Amino acid sequence: QVQLVESGGGSVQPGGSLRLSCAASGNSLSAYVMGWYRQAPGNQRELVATITNVGNTVYADSVKGRFTISRDNAKNTVYLEMNRLRPEDTAVYYCNARHALFPFRQAWGQGTQVTVSS
Repeated sequence: QVQLVESGGGSVQPGGSLRLSCAASGNSLSAYVMGWYRQAPGNQRELVATITNVGNTVYADSVKGRFTISRDNAKNTVYLEMNRLRPEDTAVYYCNARHALFPFRQAWGQGTQVTVSS
């Protein structure tokens, strides 16, 4: 079973940048589709970005051109580079691992808070 721990959240002014990291333990990430999701107060959890084990990416329209997801399978780590942050990006960001062949095998991190405010 994969265990995920996010880090890198914090407070930043609009237009600023943050880099989130998601470190995995318990199993190699090479067989997993990795994703970042976020949940703002009163809202449902929503997809931010995903990346397959061969590097194919998908982004929510709201973050295209501003966020970049990447992975380092050797380090068992996934990243989310967030640039030109907006107040509406404020949310708890969660890392997700979903097995590419057995999608019911998935894990979530505990979340990390990102606050964008002046």
